[in-house]
Amino acid sequence: MAANFWTSSHYKQLLDQEEVDVVQPLDRDKGINLEDFKLIKMHMSNYISKLAQHVKVRQRVVATAVTYMRRFYTRKSMTEYDPHLVAPTCLYLASKAEESTVQARLLVFYIKKIYSDEKYRYEVKDILEMEMKILEALNYYLVVFHPYRSLVQFLHDAGMNDISMTQLSWGLVNDTYKMDLILVHPPHLIALACIYIASVYREKDNTAWFEELRVDMNVVKTISMEILDFYEGHRMVSDERINSASSKLGLKPETSR
Repeated sequence: MAANFWTSSHYKQLLDQEEVDVVQPLDRDKGINLEDFKLIKMHMSNYISKLAQHVKVRQRVVATAVTYMRRFYTRKSMTEYDPHLVAPTCLYLASKAEESTVQARLLVFYIKKIYSDEKYRYEVKDILEMEMKILEALNYYLVVFHPYRSLVQFLHDAGMNDISMTQLSWGLVNDTYKMDLILVHPPHLIALACIYIASVYREKDNTAWFEELRVDMNVVKTISMEILDFYEGHRMVSDERINSASSKLGLKPETSR
């Protein structure tokens, strides 16, 4: 892991899982439980990815946007701050932070294209106003370190940078943004957990290589189990279940175009 991660605002803002798994009082009053909270964040992560495909930004921008969104909701309630506005605003902010700026009006165009419901069809001024609120909630700390760079370096170092291992590991890292792992663990450990899972799946024995790294394999295996548990638990999540969670916030069932 690059030495500057350990002196970064990202490292200083890492949280314990217990701190991440806090449903804000206003949301609890609406009947939102922890499972609902996680489902809505996962759904908004998918929404960010969908918008990003339309405006054509790279995966790193998506990852940064999702990190902002997840970090924001450790401090603010969904009741006060509609996820359908926070999510695209995080993408707008991340595009600027990652020097791949997307115009707010382009986001608004695709928001209206995706959603037929007037309630979710925000305007440019809404995004710009929300941007300031998100910046304040994040204390203006916008630097995010991701597992991708470590992943590439580790795969090369282990001699496992063939297309099969690279694609599988990269896909696993992408999926970790459907969880809160980036708020809890250093990114290089997330990368190692994805390599660990991919190695088992591809039947590659790299035990000796992992031992040489001198990292805490208990942590790597714990992260790996969280990822596998996520796949197991969310394989059958239906739109109805997500709409049920969203409806507690007073959000209408979604009708995408």
